[in-house]
Amino acid sequence: MEQQNTSIFDMIIWSGVAVSLVGLLGILWCIVKVARARRAKLADDDMQAVLQSVLPLNLGALFLSVIGLMMVGVGIAFS
Repeated sequence: MEQQNTSIFDMIIWSGVAVSLVGLLGILWCIVKVARARRAKLADDDMQAVLQSVLPLNLGALFLSVIGLMMVGVGIAFS
């Protein structure tokens, strides 16, 4: 029977995948929130308030996705 060793780079790859998926879920959540606000046909001030509340979350989710993809790239490059 063959023994399979998990290297540190395998763990980096899979943790990067997890981080990217969390970021992707955050981006999808932002899309849903803005789409609901558009369907509600809010006034300009209310729509601007929704967009301003979603913007930091959207940037954070995008940051997580990029960091996760970088982790995957580094793990693949060095494994």
